[in-house]
Amino acid sequence: MNTMLPTSWMPRPAGLLPSDPTRYGGPAIAYWIATILLVVITARSLVHLFSPDGGAHSIATIDTSVAGGDNIIALFGQWGASQLLLVGALWVLLLRYRGLVPFILCVLLVEPFLRAISGNLKPIVTLGTAPGAALNWFAVPVVAVALYLALCTAEERMSGHRGANK
Repeated sequence: MNTMLPTSWMPRPAGLLPSDPTRYGGPAIAYWIATILLVVITARSLVHLFSPDGGAHSIATIDTSVAGGDNIIALFGQWGASQLLLVGALWVLLLRYRGLVPFILCVLLVEPFLRAISGNLKPIVTLGTAPGAALNWFAVPVVAVALYLALCTAEERMSGHRGANK
């Protein structure tokens, strides 16, 4: 079992796509952060897919009473389906190929930046601040730190001597 924190604070860039994806050598905390993030993203995806307004008005504060509001709701539902597909693939990687924890965190780090670029190119008018926009200020640094940690080594070291048997 890996330690909670790194035993070496020097990141290994080769850890992003390791030669053995079934073996994770990073700290347990990065794995657990990735797990928590995937739970949150799974919940977000299910809300977009199954809530009556796709979360467009009730969460993102988009006025869906305008002409084309039903299309906005439909797009949010389809977005939820796409998110669910992505998070499903990330769950498979996390549970089956733990060595890809750094890659998973890299995907989770890049995604809000791509959404920000899209939002600047195609701005959305909202009645308030959507939780996703507000939480990015918190989530992005957390994911960046988790990625850094995941690229560090955290394997238990065997000592040269054995303790007394109890």
